[in-house]
Amino acid sequence: MTARAPKRGDPQFLDELRARLYTAVLSDVLDDVGVRNQAMPPRIRPLDDEVVLAGLARTGLFRDVYHVAPDENPYELEIRILDDLKPGEVVAFGCGGSGRIAPWGELLTTAARARGATGAVTDGFVRDVRGIRSVRFPVFHGGIAPLDSKGRGKVVDIDVPIECAGVRIEPGDLVFGDVDGLVVVPRRIEDEVLARAFDKVARENTTRDELLQGAKLKDVYDRYGVL
Repeated sequence: MTARAPKRGDPQFLDELRARLYTAVLSDVLDDVGVRNQAMPPRIRPLDDEVVLAGLARTGLFRDVYHVAPDENPYELEIRILDDLKPGEVVAFGCGGSGRIAPWGELLTTAARARGATGAVTDGFVRDVRGIRSVRFPVFHGGIAPLDSKGRGKVVDIDVPIECAGVRIEPGDLVFGDVDGLVVVPRRIEDEVLARAFDKVARENTTRDELLQGAKLKDVYDRYGVL
């Protein structure tokens, strides 16, 4: 009934996570180990309910601005982090809950895909929705709006700890999302969380099989301890 959890460095690490895990089980395990603030609030939703996001965080911190200075490139750090993305990474942009910034769109999606990135998450807005959905690139967002970030917000730091929708994300943390929502697994507890999650998935699968065969819920819960 137990299942080996993949580890970083395994060739199919992220593929196995996407294929075999789901946000709810990771959230449950994070609760079990006492780390209870790693699930993003319900307003952070996937742009496409059918895709699964799994990857390692690259972070960018936005702040509100109200003008663009002469000769300024307002996208300087935004461009830098996109051009430096590695395969398997996820862009995480914290906008502080601003209702003015749409930091993600089709062109950033195109650049991120070309670098091998596996998704993006922001508590800001997203735009160019049809173009992003057409390539099935996983994006989690705080809303949809046509706004540009130019003159409204800009990245002031990259590869630093941030908060996104109230959840702390450090560079390299595991980010996982599906139709149920998105969770962030801190790097320091990743191995333990994944081992527990794969074990719980195995027990849930056995529970489901026995319930389908007519077993009583109490009896199955007593045996496997999942619900």
